[in-house]
Amino acid sequence: MLFLFNGNSMLTKKYNLINSPTIAVWEYNTNTQEVIWSAGFYAILGYQPGEIECSYRFFFDHLLYHDDRKRLLYHPSPVQIRLLTKLHGYQWFENTFQKNDDKTTPKLYGTLINIHRYKQIELKTAQTELAYNYAIQLAKIHSWQINVANMEIMLPAETYELLEVRGNKKITFDEFVSFFEHAYKSAIINAIDNAVRLSNPFDLQAAIITAKNKVINVNFKGIPVIDAYGKVQNIRGIFRRVTHEHVLQQKTITLLEDQNNRLKNFAYMVSHNLRTHTGNLDSMIELYEKAESATEAEELFSHIKTVSNSLGKTINELNEIVKIQVETISEKKTVNFELLFKNTIAALEPTITETATRIEYDFTSCAQIEYIPAYLESIFQNLLTNALKYSYPGRPLVINCHTYLENNHAYLVFEDNGIGIDLDKYGKDVFGLYKTFHQNSNSKGVGLFITRNQVEALGGSITIKSEVNTGTTFIIRLT
Repeated sequence: MLFLFNGNSMLTKKYNLINSPTIAVWEYNTNTQEVIWSAGFYAILGYQPGEIECSYRFFFDHLLYHDDRKRLLYHPSPVQIRLLTKLHGYQWFENTFQKNDDKTTPKLYGTLINIHRYKQIELKTAQTELAYNYAIQLAKIHSWQINVANMEIMLPAETYELLEVRGNKKITFDEFVSFFEHAYKSAIINAIDNAVRLSNPFDLQAAIITAKNKVINVNFKGIPVIDAYGKVQNIRGIFRRVTHEHVLQQKTITLLEDQNNRLKNFAYMVSHNLRTHTGNLDSMIELYEKAESATEAEELFSHIKTVSNSLGKTINELNEIVKIQVETISEKKTVNFELLFKNTIAALEPTITETATRIEYDFTSCAQIEYIPAYLESIFQNLLTNALKYSYPGRPLVINCHTYLENNHAYLVFEDNGIGIDLDKYGKDVFGLYKTFHQNSNSKGVGLFITRNQVEALGGSITIKSEVNTGTTFIIRLT
C-alpha cells in the first residue's frame, strides 16, 4: 500500500475539506499506484504536508511499527496498527478499507482514525483482569455468573466445593437461589432482577445453606456486564466468606472488579460507536466513487462531510469520557459545595433567567467534601443543564439541591419538577451513552453517562427516582 500526497487531485482537495486532527481519508489505485492522501493524514501524525517523505518505503520503514507490518498487509479490515507520530511516539490507529468493483480502475480506499486513548482503555482492562483473577485466587473468593439470555448458572469447581455440590451437576436458577436462607431470598431475587432490567450492581450480606446443611455467612456481590448496545448480557459476581481477616482483601477486590467492568463496558461502547461512523463514511465514499453525475457527486460529498463532522464530534465526546477512565488518580481537594454550586449557576445564568427558574439549595448538613473539584463541578453542570432542558411546559421550573451525611457517607440530592422520565420504560437506559428519551434537539445522551462515570470512578453511586409530568430526583452517594 503506497501513501503519496497528490495535492493537484480534485478528489484530494475535496477530501481535505474533511478537516479533523483525528480522521484521515486515503485512496489507492492498484493499477497505477496513484494515491490520494488527505491533508488529515499528516495532521493525524502531527506533521505538516511535505514535512515527511510520502513513499511506500518510508511508511513501512519509519512510520509503521515493525511488528504491525504483517497485520497491515494480511489482516482483513478493520485493522489496528501503531504509527510513529511526531510528538508522542508510537500511537494506535484503526485503518479501515474497501475495494471497489470497477475492473477498469480498481481501487482501495478507506479511513484512518486515532484510537490511542481507547486502546489504552483496552490494554488497561486486560491488566486489571489479570490482577482481578490473581486477587480472586489469593483471597479464595468463589465466583459465579448468570447468562441473562437463558438465566443459566455457570460455576467454577471452587464454587461447587463451597456449596458442597458435585461439580458435574448442573444448577438451575431456582436451585441457585434455594441455597440462600429464606430470610435473604427475596432480597437476592430483587437484586438480580434489578441487575438484569436496570444494570444495577449489588453488594449484599447473606447466609447460604450448603448441600450438606452447613450454614456459611457470605458477601454476595454481582455486577452486570453489557454489550456494545448497552444490553445486559450476563451478571458476574462472587461469594465470599465474611471474616475479619478478609476485609482488607475485599477492598482490593472491589476496586479491581469495579474498575475492570467499567473499563470493559466502556470499551464495548467505544468500539460500537466508532465502527458505526467509519462504516457510514466508507459507504458514502464508495457511493461517491460510483456517482454518475457531478450533481450526484456533490450531494454525496456533502453527506461525507456530515458523517465526518459527526465522527469528529463523537471522538471529542469519547475523549472527555476517556479522561474519567484514565485520569481518576487526580488529587482530591477540600471543596465547598455552596461556593462551587453558585459558580455553576453563574455560568448558566442567562438560561436560568430566561426560563424564570427558581433554584433552592441547602448544604448545611454537609458543607464540604474531599473530592476532585472538576468532577463535582461537572456533576452540578450536567444535572442543572439536564433539568433546564426538560422543564414542564407552562410550569415554572423549580430545582432543589441539598446534601446530608449518613453512615459516614456524603450524599448529594438533586430534585426538579420537570417532565420526568418513564423509568418502567427507560430505566435501564437512563445513564447509557447516547441514550435520549424526549423529543429535544439539544439532547445528546452524554451528560448523565459522564456523571455516572465520574461518580463511580471515585467509589460512589447514583440512583434516580422519577415520575412522568411530576419531576425527577437524583440521589448521589459521593463517598
